[in-house]
This record gives sequence, structure tokens and C-alpha cells, in this order.
Amino acid sequence: MMNNFYNPFGPNACKPVPKPPPEDPLKRKPVFVHNEELDKIAVYFIGNQQRYRENIIIPRALGAGHIKTYEEKMIEKAMESCVFKSIMSYVVGFGLGAALGLFTSSVNPNVAAVEKQQTAREIFAEMKMTTLSYAKNFAVIGFLFSGVECVIETYRGQTDWKNGTYAGGLTGGLIGLRAGVKAGIVGAAGFAAFSTAIDYYMHSRG
Repeated sequence: MMNNFYNPFGPNACKPVPKPPPEDPLKRKPVFVHNEELDKIAVYFIGNQQRYRENIIIPRALGAGHIKTYEEKMIEKAMESCVFKSIMSYVVGFGLGAALGLFTSSVNPNVAAVEKQQTAREIFAEMKMTTLSYAKNFAVIGFLFSGVECVIETYRGQTDWKNGTYAGGLTGGLIGLRAGVKAGIVGAAGFAAFSTAIDYYMHSRG
């Protein structure tokens, strides 16, 4: 019974194991028949970059969901930039200042001396000067305030009342510096307080 088992200490223990016959490389079967299979495997592991994801869940708060295109994202990014906000504030400030200046000049026109009566052309010229003066002032204030606030908000990475306060202080100080250092300090303090009050009122109402 023991002869049927291999004895490691027997006479055949030191004989080398016979090597298998060499395989002919021409008779070896290829693993992949065509390159299409390689392409399928590459797509399976790497993934197709052109396909759309089908497992995106968009919450429907108001109406149907909408996936923004690349062009829409670029336009939205441009509209949220500080340059665009500053330019829009300049345009809106110019229009608001022009409307306020026109209203002020029409309600309380400058009355000339008694001996010299103003003509209609002179009255319209003064109204035009007053309107342009208000428009330029409001445009400059809106441009500076919006640009400084956007830069501060981008730097801080937060949206709170401090952005408006800092922007108001810097804007008031820059505008007041034209009349001197003391006027700049007073303008910075006044504009900062005004901006803080407006932000507090807007947030409390919202």
C-alpha cells in the first residue's frame, strides 16, 4: 500500500522534474481577436467623456428642473463679476441721479434777481446742469460702492452686513478726500453708518 505514495527520501527524490515541451508561439491563440474588444474594455474602464450623466437629481421647487448649458454658465459668471456689477451700478446710478436732479430742479428752480427775468432757455440750461451734476455724482458713488463691496466680498468669502459697512467707509472716505482729510474721515463714518443702516433694514425686512 505504501508503494502507491511518493516517498521524498526514496531513490527518485533527487531526479529533476521533467520540463514541459516548449510552446510554439505561432500556435498560441490570441486573447483578443479584434481591436474593437480593446476599445470596448477601454471605454468600460475609462468611461465615455461625451455622454451625459443620467443619475442627476434636480429638485423641483418652482417648475421643472433645468440643467444650465456652458453658455448660460459663462453669461452668469460674467454677470456676477465685479466689473459688470460696477458698470451696472454706474448706469443705474446715472439714471437715478438724473431723475432726482430733474425733479429737484423742477420743484425748486434757481430764481434770478428781480431786475433780470430768466428766459425759458436759461431755466432749461440750469435744469440740465443740475440734472447732469446729480447724475454724475450718483454714478460715481454707485460705481465705487458696488466695485469696492464686490472686491471685499470676494476677498472675505462671506456675504453679510460687514461688506456694506466696509465698502461704505471706503467709498465715503475716497469721495470726501477731495475736500481734505477731515472731510474724508467724516464722509467715511457717515457713509459707513448709512450703509449699515440700509443693510440692517433690508435684512430685517427680508
